[in-house]
Amino acid sequence: MPEHVKKKLLEEISVLEHELNHELPAELKKAVAMGDLSENAEYHMAKQRQEFVRARLGMMKKRMAELSLMNLANIPHDKAALGSTIIVFDSVKEEEISYKLVTSEESDVTKGLVSTTSPIGRALMGKKVGDVTTVVTPGGNREFEVLKLTTIHDEAEEAKG
Repeated sequence: MPEHVKKKLLEEISVLEHELNHELPAELKKAVAMGDLSENAEYHMAKQRQEFVRARLGMMKKRMAELSLMNLANIPHDKAALGSTIIVFDSVKEEEISYKLVTSEESDVTKGLVSTTSPIGRALMGKKVGDVTTVVTPGGNREFEVLKLTTIHDEAEEAKG
């Protein structure tokens, strides 16, 4: 797992745990002191927030576990996968575009960072140089031809070299 993704997840987990264990109990205690809980908006809002924070915290911890189990040895050396940079020719826009396949936490389309779970990411996964794929987007179908592929393994070799 990329270190900056791990740091971002750990920071959010820390903030959520602090809210769940310190801030929300104080809010609930204050709301309970106001009396009748059946018509106490502060109490109900704090309880709803508590449930949301618990659910979000569970999702973040699950995602952290999934990412920590990621094995780079399982990422192919010869086709597009997580960490790959792909240069494609977009036949609709008639231009070359570069995309890097990243985790959903890292995605930023404006920087060419697309999640492996996004429509473009899914269409490019497993492709090799010369492959053509159709991407279904809200603006209509786009056809991409893979012109160049640099896998995460190629980047590691270049960094060594």
